[in-house]
Amino acid sequence: MSTQTSPRPLGDVIQSVVDDAANGQFVMAATGGNVAGVACDAAIRQHALAIDEPMALGGTDTGPNPVEVVLAALGTCQAITYRIWAGLLGVQLDEVRFETEGDIDIAGLLGLREGVRPGFEGIRHRVILIGPETEERYRELTEAVDAHCPVLDIVANPVPIERVLEVRAAA
Repeated sequence: MSTQTSPRPLGDVIQSVVDDAANGQFVMAATGGNVAGVACDAAIRQHALAIDEPMALGGTDTGPNPVEVVLAALGTCQAITYRIWAGLLGVQLDEVRFETEGDIDIAGLLGLREGVRPGFEGIRHRVILIGPETEERYRELTEAVDAHCPVLDIVANPVPIERVLEVRAAA
């Protein structure tokens, strides 16, 4: 028997934030670590993720690698944001699909060549919108989505990162 509950209506979420701005502020978190070779486990709320590299990159392919997770995060965040903003703007949207890929040269990760980024050199992101609206209406929706998508903002703009290093002696 499922213990899943119905999602909170978007109107209720919006009204909650309108009533008190603190209701819109969250700390998102992930924890995890290296388990063997280059494989890692991560935990986000009650969800477990296996992160690994493909065999061609020294992993055992038990899960997507971190940069693939970034591509999936961008695509799924865009899809979610399209749903939210379609509702807010009264745009009928039957389906959202995405195809996202990025170019990476692991020479940057491995420090083999100067001037090669360790991350993506470019990302191509295709969004396919299916529904009865005009192309112009969907372009208006796309502008709203691109202005409000959290992961697009994260990957397109520098985000300050505060890193703390803690070193512990082996037991």
